[in-house]
Amino acid sequence: MFQSIEGDLTGRMKKRILLTGGGTGGHIYPLLAVADEIKRMTQGEVEILYLGTKHTLNEEFVKRDIQVYRVASSKLRRYFALANFIDIPKFFFSFFQALFRLYFLMPDVIFSKGGPGALAVVLAARFYFIPVIIHESDAVPGLTNKISAIFTKRIFIAFKTAASYFKASKTTLVGNPIRHELFLNRPPDMEGAKARLRFDSKKPLVLFLGGSQGAARLNTFVFDNLEGFLNVTQVFHLVGEGNIKEAQEFVKFFFKDKGDLQGRYQFAGFLDAERSKIVLTAANVVVSRAGSGAIFEVASFGKPSILIPLPEAASDHQRINAYEYARGGAAVVIEETNFTFNVVRIQIENLLKDAEAVRRMSEAARNFAKPEAAEIIARQIVEFVR
Repeated sequence: MFQSIEGDLTGRMKKRILLTGGGTGGHIYPLLAVADEIKRMTQGEVEILYLGTKHTLNEEFVKRDIQVYRVASSKLRRYFALANFIDIPKFFFSFFQALFRLYFLMPDVIFSKGGPGALAVVLAARFYFIPVIIHESDAVPGLTNKISAIFTKRIFIAFKTAASYFKASKTTLVGNPIRHELFLNRPPDMEGAKARLRFDSKKPLVLFLGGSQGAARLNTFVFDNLEGFLNVTQVFHLVGEGNIKEAQEFVKFFFKDKGDLQGRYQFAGFLDAERSKIVLTAANVVVSRAGSGAIFEVASFGKPSILIPLPEAASDHQRINAYEYARGGAAVVIEETNFTFNVVRIQIENLLKDAEAVRRMSEAARNFAKPEAAEIIARQIVEFVR
């Protein structure tokens, strides 16, 4: 049982854990995964709060009875940009917001995933001597986590490469936290999952995964070459919520005189956990950007993948993510300069006809996945409030 606190500012009885981090699903989904594990471990004996920037996924915290509080979003850049003239003042504003929020919330420990808004919360926590734990998802840490690491008690990392950026005595390699829902009641077989999606269960299916925000060039690539892909495979395409209208217009135009191909293509703007399980189980091959969230979710399903790192990613972290993952044999990496229809088609066809290669890649993916990451992090966080 957890000891109660007597005579604090709010008269509360429960210990408090505060989560922070945001900007993309890559920050928020791991927070949700860890929150679910904390709830499971503590059985309501701990109050969990979230302090971060505005995001549509904040609703996921509300669904879990986690109170959401806001701070302003500001992006730290290590290069000159006109946006710095706006974001630097916003950072100081968000810092004072965080000071105000933490004064009244006064959590016992803070878990940060980095991203816009998180550094302000970490620095405010330092002011109040609140212990902080961080997790870095990428092979090259973002600036927020590099600074935050100076003040933290524990640092968890997803990729071995990231260890060189942090103090060894505080750093533990655990992988990337995956939502517990993704491990529950998965479809038992690929054929059944395809049938549930109304694809032909006997034909291969390739999943093009744009990430929670979509990937504009990846979407354009699929649209421009869809007929060629449909001559080889069926396609499920995650376009991102902001690109649904574009995808609808494309489908309306593309299939006007190609009705025979229509049943071989589907798209979605967003996949909740239940839908994700079906789609990932159904896929023979995944083509994706190399964000950490996508890599670890795909790995947990043991799917062979073709990764196309985003060249503009901060510190080139997607390219380093991709090559570290591929080093174990789980993926093929195609640089953006070689990202053409013929190159991708040949890689897909090679995988679809080589069962042994698929088996080896699937095994390598599962070995990389580290499905216990959320539980390990949650256990360490809970230790701070015992």
